[in-house]
Amino acid sequence: MVIEAERKDIRFYPDSGRVIARFFLPGGEERAKNIIGMVLALSDDEIRFTLNQVLVNFSQRHRNISQVFKNHYDKVQYLLEQMDIDHEQLSKETKYLIGSYFTMEYSIESAAFFNPSIVEDPDQTSLNGGSKRVIVSFRATGEGHISSIVFRSGVIDKHNNLTFKDPGDLVDIPEAVQKFIYDKQEFLDKLSEMHVQEEFVGMVMDPLDDKFVYGDLRASIEDCMIRNDLTPLHKKVIDDINWLASSHYEMTFSLDTALSERVIYPNSYSESNGIEDARFVEFTDDDGSVTYYATYTAYSGYTILPKLLQTKDFYHFVVQPIHGQYAQNKGMALFPRKINNKYVMVSRLDGVNNYIMISDEINFWQDAKMIQEPKETWEFIQIGNCGSPIETEKGWLLITHGVGPMRRYCLGATLLDLDDPTIVLGYTKEPLLAPNEEEREGYVPNVVYSCGSLIHNGELIVPYAMADYASSFASVSLDELFSKLHYYS
Repeated sequence: MVIEAERKDIRFYPDSGRVIARFFLPGGEERAKNIIGMVLALSDDEIRFTLNQVLVNFSQRHRNISQVFKNHYDKVQYLLEQMDIDHEQLSKETKYLIGSYFTMEYSIESAAFFNPSIVEDPDQTSLNGGSKRVIVSFRATGEGHISSIVFRSGVIDKHNNLTFKDPGDLVDIPEAVQKFIYDKQEFLDKLSEMHVQEEFVGMVMDPLDDKFVYGDLRASIEDCMIRNDLTPLHKKVIDDINWLASSHYEMTFSLDTALSERVIYPNSYSESNGIEDARFVEFTDDDGSVTYYATYTAYSGYTILPKLLQTKDFYHFVVQPIHGQYAQNKGMALFPRKINNKYVMVSRLDGVNNYIMISDEINFWQDAKMIQEPKETWEFIQIGNCGSPIETEKGWLLITHGVGPMRRYCLGATLLDLDDPTIVLGYTKEPLLAPNEEEREGYVPNVVYSCGSLIHNGELIVPYAMADYASSFASVSLDELFSKLHYYS
């Protein structure tokens, strides 16, 4: 039976004016040294004049642009040491100007603004009755198909109308801090899953304690490179270890940034070509504490790595890989609480069917059971989830996507048992939402897609992407949805 979804008159489109100032290395090290040399050949007056012109042109487009220049100068300072230049003797203006040559603007959402997910805002104060403040995350994509995570703040009123704050004037990226404490055995297990040559791993890993930080690992790598005559295979192992280590990090945004100004831009090699399809969920632990988690796919341009993002306040974030035999493929979504004292995740580890994974640890997944395979004509190619399941009195409501003829993506729904989510109670035989004529044209035609929904005032609120280009919202009556599910007897 067809379910009537009400489309909202809200659109989020790409905006090429949303730019960050990112690090830029034009060419290799020798070219960079030539640029530095030309700056150092300028007189003090020429340096001050040139820097002033840069600040006039860009200071109002970025928060504290001079600090950005200083940070990017720090990234190339090692080149000055190779050039036998005493960097401590350089003026502040000289350092800022050098940094400006290794900085570029990047339009984070010039190509697409899509694949949204929605959660309740931690702040629910000062609202009218029946209203709820929400945070919506989006996948913003710019030049080169590099994706970031961005946010918008809004309110759903008692009639389920949505209003959103206008985005802030500036866009900010955090300072990535690699201060993660690693568990040595977990690290070794992940290297084994990656099929890294185990006989060479010990060169780097044996000297480390059972718990270590990134600096310890870097020191061991440097010592290994000094002490050994490394073959290309040895260097490949070291690259793999570095790749895994750099995928753990923490980041903090300035307290003077608005939510819409915070951008989670790729920070490590493992995600250098994008942070894709974050599925945010408000997770309530056994003690009642709340943490916001997001599973996402890190893409290096060659390989993908499932990762877990966590935050309490949307200012400070911790990022780490998801480990385990079944931590594979895209589209993992965490349940919003433990079930039978276990963490539970829905996934599509084979790229075709839906699975339920169960674990004692939130980032280690070794147990999986297939629960759903394509049944209807609109999903014969593959099915998957569209975000974390939502708890209802009737069961866990899982929004799904199916891919059918002409690679058309549609949304559906599945109901899982509350106590045992490996049991499918019912599902939609007809799509919940299919691309209409307006929504089928875009970056990727014939696609509607979501990364997370919520329930408010008796309705399912679904943010969704249109043709991987722009985003909108739809709502569905829960009573109608449950009444039109196909139930197993």
